[in-house]
Amino acid sequence: MNFEYFSLTDPGLVRDNNEDSVALDPDHQVAVLADGMGGYNAGEVASAMATTFVKTELGRWIAEGGSEASAREVRRAMEICIDNANRSIFNAANSNPLYAGMGTTLVMGVFQGTRTLIGHVGDSRCYRLRQGSLVQLTRDHSLLQEQIDAGLISPEQAQYATHKNLVTRALGVEDTVLLEVSEYRAEEGDIYLLCSDGLTDMMTDERIAAILVTAGTLEEKSRALVDAANDSGGRDNISVILAQARSRPVRRGLLSRMLGQ
Repeated sequence: MNFEYFSLTDPGLVRDNNEDSVALDPDHQVAVLADGMGGYNAGEVASAMATTFVKTELGRWIAEGGSEASAREVRRAMEICIDNANRSIFNAANSNPLYAGMGTTLVMGVFQGTRTLIGHVGDSRCYRLRQGSLVQLTRDHSLLQEQIDAGLISPEQAQYATHKNLVTRALGVEDTVLLEVSEYRAEEGDIYLLCSDGLTDMMTDERIAAILVTAGTLEEKSRALVDAANDSGGRDNISVILAQARSRPVRRGLLSRMLGQ
C-alpha cells in the first residue's frame, strides 16, 4: 500500500498568530501535527519543536532500518521520540521565562504498507474515512472526555460545553508524558485525517465526512475543510493532514501549503 499526503494550516479568523505546526516526511511515511499553547509566542515554539523533532528523529530511525521493523518496534520508536521531544520542550519551558508554561498537543501517524500506527497526546485527533464512513480513531485526553466517560454529560451536551480545551495530557507540561498508540490495517481508498481542535470545534463529524467524500484531490478536500471551519467562525488555528491509501504507486514529494505565515 502506498500513501499520498497533503497538509494545510491556517490561523483562522480570530487569532493573529498560528500556534499549530504540521510536518510530513513522505519518504519515510511519517505525518505529525501539533497544537501549541502558552503565552507570547511560546505555543508556536512548543508545536514547532515537537513536529520538527518527531519528523527528524523518527524519519532517521526508519531510514536506518525501521521500515522492516515489527509493529512493536515502531511503537517503541514513536514513544521514545515523544519522550525526547517532551523533555526538550519541558527543559526549554523551565529555562527561558518567555517560554514558561508552554506545551503542545500532538497527533502522529506512521504509514507502512497496510500497517498504520497512530499516536496522540491531548485533543488533536485522527479520523479514518472508509467507504464513506468516518470514524474517530483517537480518544481525547481532556477533562470533557473524562466527564463523558464517567456519564456526567452526554456527547450531545459536550458539543456546547465551555471547557472543551482543557486537556489532561500535553507535551512539555511535565517531565514525562504518555503517548497513546493504536495500530490499524489500511485498505485501498482509506483517508486518514489528522487535525487540530480548530477544525473539530467548528464542525460536526457529519460535516467533515461530507467534505471528505466529495470528489477532488487531497488538496481540494483540505482547503474545503479549512474554509468550512472559517465559515463557521474560525475561532482557533486550523490544521489538517490527509493521508490516502493507494494500491498503485503515488508520486512522492511533500505536498504542503502553509497559510498565514
